[in-house]
Amino acid sequence: MTRVAIAAPNEQAARAAELIVESGGNAVDAAVAACVVAMVNEVGIVSLSSGGFVSMSSPEHPEPFTIDGWMDMPGRGRKRPRDKRDTGTWDVWTDYGGGVEVTIGPGSVAAHGAIAALGDAHQRAGQLPWAELFGPAIEVARSGINLGGASRYYLDYVHESIFGWDKASWTAVHDANGEVTQDLIRLPGLVETLERIAAYGPQEMHTGETARAIAADVQARGGILSLVDLSEYRTVTRPSLLVKLGEWTLGTNPPPAVGGAVVAAILTLMGTHGLSDPEQVINVQRKVLSQRLTVFDASDDLERDVAHYLTLVTEQPLAVLESGSTAHVSTTDELGNACAVTISSGYGSGMIAKDTGIWLNNCLGEQELNPRGLHGASPGTRLLSNMAPTVARAESGGVLAIGSPGADRITTAVSQVLTGIFNDGLSLQEAINYPRIHVHRAGRPDEEIKVEDELTMYFGGVGAAMRHPDGELEVAADPRREGAVRIVKSRI
Repeated sequence: MTRVAIAAPNEQAARAAELIVESGGNAVDAAVAACVVAMVNEVGIVSLSSGGFVSMSSPEHPEPFTIDGWMDMPGRGRKRPRDKRDTGTWDVWTDYGGGVEVTIGPGSVAAHGAIAALGDAHQRAGQLPWAELFGPAIEVARSGINLGGASRYYLDYVHESIFGWDKASWTAVHDANGEVTQDLIRLPGLVETLERIAAYGPQEMHTGETARAIAADVQARGGILSLVDLSEYRTVTRPSLLVKLGEWTLGTNPPPAVGGAVVAAILTLMGTHGLSDPEQVINVQRKVLSQRLTVFDASDDLERDVAHYLTLVTEQPLAVLESGSTAHVSTTDELGNACAVTISSGYGSGMIAKDTGIWLNNCLGEQELNPRGLHGASPGTRLLSNMAPTVARAESGGVLAIGSPGADRITTAVSQVLTGIFNDGLSLQEAINYPRIHVHRAGRPDEEIKVEDELTMYFGGVGAAMRHPDGELEVAADPRREGAVRIVKSRI
């Protein structure tokens, strides 16, 4: 029998992982089951139309690797419109996250890949059959979705601006008075969609009935995502970006994502400074996030520019470097497997794809992740991402999985918690609970240093699971969101 530590976005996701472990599943099986439930019940936060990354390591494969299931730019074989009015998109302003303008509508939908990435992870290291991992999510969808605190918090800001233009979407999240519903949400077609993915595997989202329905509805409403875009989508597995901290080797998300590079740079520059030195935290964030905004976001060769920057970070003093909506699951087990998964559907396009029950992403409309502008990237290229799911191994035998949701606060949340663990000697929960700092719009004239004076989901929602060298398991979730934890023993 194997024990598994689980940090999940909510209670139902944690319970799903628990049931899977009790049935003989390992850390990877547990992570997949928790993520799929989150895609169902984290309404407005993530969905089956998400992209994401899975970072993993195991005793058999101790060198960490990351499965890239992030968003592809669609539009293969399509001419770019001359006028934004022909793009199937429009801009809305929301006060969420301190105020942000986002682009929504059918033309904001990118080619998803999170289910494909989870499928790759399961194929590499899962123990239970793929279909069994979907049982808890199917039951949640069939019984009805009860909006959790994170969903309700987000929808309070955007239920009209983003989720108000599509009739099916409006009906799902509103009561008769136009307020965010207090009732259970049942989405027509969602149970059947989940059953198809369980039966036919991840390719259902790319070549099956579900993929055809998504592409047809997006195109019918003026978007650019096609069945060709979905069918030609491929995950990519890469060696994780490594950073050494004492006896620990961390593996985080490599380019073309930017999140892992930012975490690696912040941790390296923090040196031995701890969280009790806020001036150092602010200085380091300012330098690294400014680099991200001015160089990484405009790079034509991100791998080259990240490698050069991390060399400077390692070899030069801090002064030389003056020159940038999600859910997360972390699992480890006593055998030494570690799995960290971060997924996102952006702010949401506002539409439910006809006959599927799936809220579609708006990742083409996350303006901060599309520095070349709306539809500016070439079809088939990956979009930028802040995500930084991270796994770590210690020479003494310790294993860690960690990550966070939170847009551009992902990197600062993860790096601060890791600083608390490794530099300050805090427990997982103590490090996660520690008040956070985020330098917003670093290096710009309107830069703002945000210091947390009360817990709020703006500063992320870190989940971490650790196996200590003696085999003991530790797990912690973030009180800023409705995170839930378990340490479960398999019955088999």
